[in-house]
Amino acid sequence: MELHGAAQALLVLSAAAALGLGLGQIQVAGVKLGVGGVLFAGIALGHFGIGMDPTMMAFAREFGLVLFVYAIGVSVGPGFFQAFKRDGLALNLMAGAVVVLGTLVAVGLYLFAGVSLPAALGILAGAVTNTPSLAAGQQVLSQLAVENGSAILGQAYAVAYPFGIVGILLTMLMLRFGFRLDPDKAAADFEADREAAHPTIETVNVEISNPAVVGCSLRDLDELKEMGVVLSRVLRDGSQHAVTADDVLAKGDVVLAVGPRDKLVRLNRLLGPVAKVDLKSMPSSDVAWERMVVTRSEVLGKTLGELNFRGSHGMIISRVNRSGHDLVPDAHLSLQFGDSLRVVGDPALMPEMARLLGNRSKALQETQMVPIFIGIALGMLLGSLPIVLPGLPSAVRLGLAGGPLLVAILLSRLGHCGPVVWFMSPAANHIMRDLGITLFLASVGLKSGAGFVDTLVHGPGLTWMMWGMAVTLVPLMLVALVGHLWLRTNYLGLCGLLAGSMTDPPALAFAQGLAASEAPILAYATVYPLVMVLRVIAPQVVALLLWGGA
Repeated sequence: MELHGAAQALLVLSAAAALGLGLGQIQVAGVKLGVGGVLFAGIALGHFGIGMDPTMMAFAREFGLVLFVYAIGVSVGPGFFQAFKRDGLALNLMAGAVVVLGTLVAVGLYLFAGVSLPAALGILAGAVTNTPSLAAGQQVLSQLAVENGSAILGQAYAVAYPFGIVGILLTMLMLRFGFRLDPDKAAADFEADREAAHPTIETVNVEISNPAVVGCSLRDLDELKEMGVVLSRVLRDGSQHAVTADDVLAKGDVVLAVGPRDKLVRLNRLLGPVAKVDLKSMPSSDVAWERMVVTRSEVLGKTLGELNFRGSHGMIISRVNRSGHDLVPDAHLSLQFGDSLRVVGDPALMPEMARLLGNRSKALQETQMVPIFIGIALGMLLGSLPIVLPGLPSAVRLGLAGGPLLVAILLSRLGHCGPVVWFMSPAANHIMRDLGITLFLASVGLKSGAGFVDTLVHGPGLTWMMWGMAVTLVPLMLVALVGHLWLRTNYLGLCGLLAGSMTDPPALAFAQGLAASEAPILAYATVYPLVMVLRVIAPQVVALLLWGGA
């Protein structure tokens, strides 16, 4: 039986994917290759002469890349611009320094160590385990018509890749034992700092006893408006009702308030002490609460002040949960697709509120295909636009790696455009991302496999591996020392930063295993978007500068 064309391509790609993903699950000293195993499976198949039609291979490689970077952009987009607030600026500057220093080391290899440009770019991408950087380098070398550049780049990437994973783990361990750092103490310090910066949203029952507020309507209490708390229900004469702005406070009333702890302490000073009853646990036929999810396009992007549910329907939004974080629902908060609202009010009006908000939990699991293809098409257009930068001999293009990434970040941050919602369920995102990176790595491995062993054994492979260690360790060690000694960055957060600067999920998993804390993943997510963009742009700028100079 002979297979040709698409059938042969699917068979070979499936074999490389299955073997590689199985290889990636093998754990050695607590470290797994993960999806990187697909690259080495492809190299092995290519070495033994198993291949596919070059056109099919090119399509699989580029299509996989587009799927991967678009899914990455969608997942990091909502938090991209918020990443520069508070500690985010310092973290992104350090992560950017890792990218710049690694790039400079790779440039030095080309200028002073006699390493060819394709090999230098491959070492750079492999030493930081960044696949989009590999793709961007291959694309710009193709644009510059560098002979055999794509294959050499892929081989150098594969040679430098293993230590790229190990080197970041060594950096974390050297930092820990060299300065005798305690991960558990770092976790406790992080939780204390986060509590101070992002107070937990709590509830409290307050009994009205302050004579200064008795007889005042809530509408007239200016200090209450400025406090940043929400009053959701009031108990009077044994019955509850949803709070309205026209409610007049009476001595002995009990109100249920929602807000940060420090604000609630101020509320006690204004209204009265903590009550002995809990309104949430008291049954009431007049007041109920439900969680509702925002899925209706007509309310997306509108603020709670504009929607005015309290004034128009007598319903109160006491809490908003977005991406796992509770937010105080002030008038300036804009609703986004997937927000979970706690609605308090008349039980009879709950169905109407559900209709206004959408409240279709199933919509969060559905995959909206139209926005995906619109976004990919826009990414292709953006990636093909020439960007003229001063000093470069020719224009830079974001290409297949950069265009879809930036478009996905912008669209997911935008949230919606009329009825089109730029939302992708987590399950769909993971499938799209994993399928894309698997196709890409399998294709790269198959193309690079023919001469890989010969390059490693008889060619410059071992030298490339040595230089890859320098590209991995020099930037990481310098930034780790600056972060710890000068900026006093939390150890676990610094580990997450280092993993994010290398866009290395295995390193993130290792950092998370040091202590029970969210510090590594938050730092990783903070720097990941910027690093990914820089990793895509860096090889293009380097290639255009050095090849043009040559």
